[in-house]
Amino acid sequence: MRIVRTVADVRAALEGGDEAGLVPTMGALHEGHASLLTTARAENEVVVASLFVNPAQFDEESDLAAYPRDEDADLDAFRRHGVDVVFAPAREEMYAPGFATWVEPAGAAVGLEGDARPGHFRGVATICLKLFNIVRPARAYFGRKDAQQVAVLKQLVRDLDLDVEIRVVDTVRDPDGLALSSRNALLTPEARETALAIPRALATHDAARAHAVLADAGVEPDYVAVADLDGPTLAIAARIGPIRLIDNVLLEGDPA
Repeated sequence: MRIVRTVADVRAALEGGDEAGLVPTMGALHEGHASLLTTARAENEVVVASLFVNPAQFDEESDLAAYPRDEDADLDAFRRHGVDVVFAPAREEMYAPGFATWVEPAGAAVGLEGDARPGHFRGVATICLKLFNIVRPARAYFGRKDAQQVAVLKQLVRDLDLDVEIRVVDTVRDPDGLALSSRNALLTPEARETALAIPRALATHDAARAHAVLADAGVEPDYVAVADLDGPTLAIAARIGPIRLIDNVLLEGDPA
C-alpha cells in the first residue's frame, strides 16, 4: 500500500492507467467503511482511499474539533482491505492559500441536511469534485446512510458531465439496529441506548409515528421527513447530547 500526501504524488502513483475505484473517507473507519472498501476491491483493478477530515463540510468548529482521528488505525484498516493507494493530504494541500472556488449545489441539496447545516453540501460537493479530478476514478463509493449526500453527488456527476459512476452501498448496522457512524464512538453507554430510538423510529416507515417514537425516548430531532432520495426515503437527524446522528430508510423500491 502506498501512502501519498500530495496531488502530484497521487497522479504519479496512478500513471499506469489501471481502472481505479475511489473510496472517499474522513477516517475513523468502521465496518460501514469496510463494506465500501470490500465492494471497491471486488470491482476495480486499483483501489484508492482518501483520508481527509474536510473542514469545509462542518458548520460548527466544535464538531470539527471533536471528530475522531486515528491515522495509524485507519491505515491499518486500509491495508487489511487491500487498498492500493491512500491519499492523506494536509489541509493546505486541498485548500491552498487564496482558495476561492466552490461548488454550490441546489436541487437535491435543498432541505434536510441542507437546511440544518448551511454550507455542508457546498463543502461535500467541492471536495468530492476535487477528488474526482485528482484521482479520475471509474467509480466512487458511498454509503446509503448518507442518502442525501448520495443524491447530491449523483446530481453533481450528471450536471457537470463527470466521467465517474457513483456506487451506493447499503447501510451497515450494529446488531441492535444503530447505523454505524464514526460519531458513535463519542456516545456514552447511556447516550447510545437513547440513540436506539432512531432505528426504532425509522422502522415505523411513517414520519408522524417516527416523531412519536423519538418523543417517547426524549429525543428532539432536527428533522423527521420523507424525501425523494433515490426513492421515497424516511430520513431522521437528531442530537443525542452533543452528538448529531443521521439515518434513513428507503420506503419502497430500490435506489437507482
